[in-house]
Amino acid sequence: MSKLTIKSLAELSSYEGKEMGLSDYHTITQEQITKFAEATLDYQWIHLDEERAKTETPFGATIAHGYLTVSLLPYLWNQIASIENLKMQVNYEIESLRFNQAVTVDSDVRLRAKLLSVKDLRGIAKARLEVTLEIKDSKKPAYTGIITFLYHFNN
Repeated sequence: MSKLTIKSLAELSSYEGKEMGLSDYHTITQEQITKFAEATLDYQWIHLDEERAKTETPFGATIAHGYLTVSLLPYLWNQIASIENLKMQVNYEIESLRFNQAVTVDSDVRLRAKLLSVKDLRGIAKARLEVTLEIKDSKKPAYTGIITFLYHFNN
């Protein structure tokens, strides 16, 4: 499925109730996990101590912070749909989010997104998306949830 280009509220609304597509896979590296720990001051050993994680966790390796995987949502979503002709985009809401499985270091993840609804708030599109972060070669996703973006279109 190729990347969608959407330039108006009406175009966005035409996808309501439909699966929008899949992002490319993104590899979660130890460097990314370490940088996220530094940025968020979350230095829990399960993310950073590779030797200890191998022997003392059920994962057998370090794992990505759950919020690191959530922070990838805008990046991965932009691989599925390019929303153009915007004044501004705002991350508005995480209505629900369930972490289903830890993402171990060097795992490949991708986003699957379905547009649940679009509301016109006086020219601002309130888009609710059902999102699933899939882990390559795993039946169980990293997380599932519903997120909302606000799109302020130019027209």
